Amino acid sequence: MMKVRWARVKDAVGVAEVHLDAWRSAYAGLIDQAILDGLDLEHRTTMWTGFITRSLQGLPPKGYDEPAHRLLVAEDSGRIVGWAGFGPGRDEGQSHRGELAGLYAHPSVWSHGIGHALIARVDDELRDNGFADAYLWVLDGNQRAIRFYESHGWLADGGEKYGDAGGATGLHELRHVRAL
Repeated sequence: MMKVRWARVKDAVGVAEVHLDAWRSAYAGLIDQAILDGLDLEHRTTMWTGFITRSLQGLPPKGYDEPAHRLLVAEDSGRIVGWAGFGPGRDEGQSHRGELAGLYAHPSVWSHGIGHALIARVDDELRDNGFADAYLWVLDGNQRAIRFYESHGWLADGGEKYGDAGGATGLHELRHVRAL
């Protein structure tokens, strides 16, 4: 039975596994394959352990001045199968808006309702925290994710940026927004 709950430190390895496997599947052909092949579970587990620890303390990720974000996980039969990170907008001038900073489901459970359960809970949490609207960034070319977000009422507003993540540089991201 799948449930969505707040992340605990012991979930870090499961969160990292979902993160790596989702990146390798979703971003094949969009990010250099050498970067995807070089993603390291131990490194990501350490990163997620720190993130979860700091989020439980209401602190931003280590080395960042941005607002603290929270992390939800989707768990099925004791296995982490998805996660979503969110909080106040991290982009300049956007702290008054909510931000869905990341949402991933393990590829083995794509189209099983995991993403839907996570995004519905994030919408509720952002609304409950006083946000009237929210935004997210999605990698240009990631049509599966774009279709998913648009089916949940998140629409492209023309915003775009280039950034770095996971060792990849110059990633072109498109902004999607929605009223909560």
